[in-house]
Amino acid sequence: MYERLLNKSVMPDETAIYGHLGKQSWYRLVTFESWLKTNYQLVRELKFPFGNNYGWGYKYSHKSDHLCYVFFEKNAFVVMLQMGDKYVQLLENQLPLLLYKTRELWKNRYPCGTHGGWIHYRVLTDEELTDVIKLLTIRKTPSAK
Repeated sequence: MYERLLNKSVMPDETAIYGHLGKQSWYRLVTFESWLKTNYQLVRELKFPFGNNYGWGYKYSHKSDHLCYVFFEKNAFVVMLQMGDKYVQLLENQLPLLLYKTRELWKNRYPCGTHGGWIHYRVLTDEELTDVIKLLTIRKTPSAK
């Protein structure tokens, strides 16, 4: 249902990405990227990382600091971000204010470090995108450009 762009030999252009994401998900991705550009010195790279199961996506960085990956899916996208140990307390303080889905994704995260972990957040609604932005703000305080 949420198939990814898994052909490593065919680098997608924006038209192909739009066609794969669909109108609503494309709009959310543009909204997300606009927020990133406003709040960070954004670097975006189109990549095919981590072997054959993740597919094509954007790696977003602030200067040289990694922020997150976004993987393109049919009518959706997945934001993959790491919350290191030093962000856990702040995140857990904010969890009661976040969506149930966000709390469950954190609870079931892929562990990394002592208490941190990786979250793979499939964004399907504007509210979920808002939570992803909140998570990213915890991970990396927006900077004045």
